[in-house]
Amino acid sequence: MSDELYDYVSAHANPSGDETSEQLAANTGEQFGLLSGMNIGQDQGRFLKMLVALSGAHTVVEVGTFTGMSALWMARGLAPGARLICFDITDDYLAIATAAWEQAGVADRIEMRIGPAADGLAALPNEQHIDLAFIDADKPSYLTYLELLLPRLSAGGVIVVDNVLWSGKVIDDNDQSESTVALRAFNDHVAKRDDIDAVMLPVGDGITLITPRHPHT
Repeated sequence: MSDELYDYVSAHANPSGDETSEQLAANTGEQFGLLSGMNIGQDQGRFLKMLVALSGAHTVVEVGTFTGMSALWMARGLAPGARLICFDITDDYLAIATAAWEQAGVADRIEMRIGPAADGLAALPNEQHIDLAFIDADKPSYLTYLELLLPRLSAGGVIVVDNVLWSGKVIDDNDQSESTVALRAFNDHVAKRDDIDAVMLPVGDGITLITPRHPHT
């Protein structure tokens, strides 16, 4: 998608413009420079918010929080009493994230857990209780996160995986960097599985929606 077309898409969201997320993006850029690219854009944020709201998710899990942009949007879509559990390897970005969540009035819906995400996911109840999960962390661990989340997914639950297009690098055979190779392998793995349904969408940097396949489907 060209920059011009992306601007058109962003301008035609309803409502367009969001002061809190725009301020969070600016603050992240000022404090963390190029790392700010790890945050999702407003188009993807609005999509996640709508997805959470439409699904009526009660328990949402995020793997990879950074400065809290995706958590901000998803928490806005939660119904009263629902919660978002976020996993991140470091608390270096927690202050800026918390400030944005408080400004948006959603901080009380979010629980932050610091440490290796695989350990955190493995420690969650071993039952089907997660209604929606968003994976946006270290790419070589994507498959590990998927395997830990699938058995904990509720009936009708969905896993949303970010960066599956990786700025187009996944189709560039000359790019053999670790994250690109990992994403390429993850995408191929998901496409070949017969126990899930998956669709890849060109939203943001590419997202894949994954749901367990039921016998009648």
